[in-house]
Amino acid sequence: MENKKNFHATVHYDPAICPVARTLKIIGGKWKPLILHLIGQDINRFGQLRQCMPGISKHMLTEQLRELEHDGLISRSIYAEVPPRVEYSLTGKGGSMLGITAAIMEWGMAHL
Repeated sequence: MENKKNFHATVHYDPAICPVARTLKIIGGKWKPLILHLIGQDINRFGQLRQCMPGISKHMLTEQLRELEHDGLISRSIYAEVPPRVEYSLTGKGGSMLGITAAIMEWGMAHL
């Protein structure tokens, strides 16, 4: 019987095909999970999001929202009003992340 030490030495790990690594590449970082959670709670306008995240700069929030939109987790709706109104919503793919953010919230409530 092969022991665990030798087994792990022969396994080749490739982050390019690892589902955990690929998912964290899309939602990793300080802000993205929180943004997804807030949009899932109907906090869906730029100013509302920024108010709920006092440590984030306008530039960083804009960048994170663009990346989430690019990766298909959120969609952006622009309304032809004066002043213009922009709202963000979760896509089906983004909505499927709510179980993960709920698990993070439960873990935080239990351990922090």
